[in-house]
Amino acid sequence: MPGKFLAEFELYLMLAIARLASGAYGAAIRREIEERTGRPVSVGAMYLTLSRLGDKGMVAFTVSDPQPTKGGRARKYYDLTPAGREAMQHSVGMLHRMTDGLPVVTEREKGA
Repeated sequence: MPGKFLAEFELYLMLAIARLASGAYGAAIRREIEERTGRPVSVGAMYLTLSRLGDKGMVAFTVSDPQPTKGGRARKYYDLTPAGREAMQHSVGMLHRMTDGLPVVTEREKGA
């Protein structure tokens, strides 16, 4: 199964892209991860990891027209490739199998 194993941060990025669907650009991806994990995300680390995922064939991107505001810049929108979606599903499945039967208490279960 070479190529199907993802590092934790790679998985976070891919899950954020999946959640955001067609709205998955850098700032939105970063915000999604920070809000859901409480973990700060370095812009540099995020773009380096997105580039690495692109090199692995897990994500692809398109560049938009500049935003319709003064000085508006183009955005890079990310999407999962079929291989990326498969790798993400594989990693999530492994996590489920590893935690199956364990008394893992999530923040949601604690009432946080």
